[in-house]
Amino acid sequence: MLEAVPAIADPLYLSVKLAFFTTLFIPVAALPLAWLFAFRRFAGKSLAEAFVALPMVLPPTVLGFWLLVVMGPNGFMGQAWQAVFNERLIFSFPAILLASVVYNMPFAVQPLRATFEKMDRRLLECSAVLGLSPLATFRRVILPNSLPGLAASSVLVFAHSLGEFGVILMVGGSMPGTTKVASIAIYEAVEALRYDDAFLLCLALVPASFIVLLAVNRMNRSLQ
Repeated sequence: MLEAVPAIADPLYLSVKLAFFTTLFIPVAALPLAWLFAFRRFAGKSLAEAFVALPMVLPPTVLGFWLLVVMGPNGFMGQAWQAVFNERLIFSFPAILLASVVYNMPFAVQPLRATFEKMDRRLLECSAVLGLSPLATFRRVILPNSLPGLAASSVLVFAHSLGEFGVILMVGGSMPGTTKVASIAIYEAVEALRYDDAFLLCLALVPASFIVLLAVNRMNRSLQ
């Protein structure tokens, strides 16, 4: 049993690390997009909404393939990364983090947008009457009144990141300690008939996911 600890602990640690940094970075893009979709009308809005939601319906391997193309040595993102950091982007932790952020974007944007749309518009009218700029209104009115929605969105993204498989495998492969997250370790353990390792990994993920769902349900009730 003790011999199996490193094989189980390392992928679990990497999954939690990936979920943590995905949850940390995703609001930077998700908050402005949710605000834009909730409060603004502009040409091509439907196309932009569909593009952001695309990862929800695309097979993960399809999304992973396109990310592999842009992050690879001949892709614009891979070349830019190589020029700045002098190392390849693909098959690294930053690559799976970027893929995780893209894959989870609709799971962050949609709850935030719903929260923004439920907001009392009189608060925004008062802000305009007081002469606050759009940025000040977002920082002092919209954001404080959206904290429960932001928390629910963050918990959902964290839970979703823990179980990612197809996208991560495409852009990260299976490098122990770097890109081999728990879902990939479970797949490899089953392939190698190491069912004890797969059982222990699943045993660790099930209660963690259950606790996250309880938290999401509780936050949803607080929003109603």
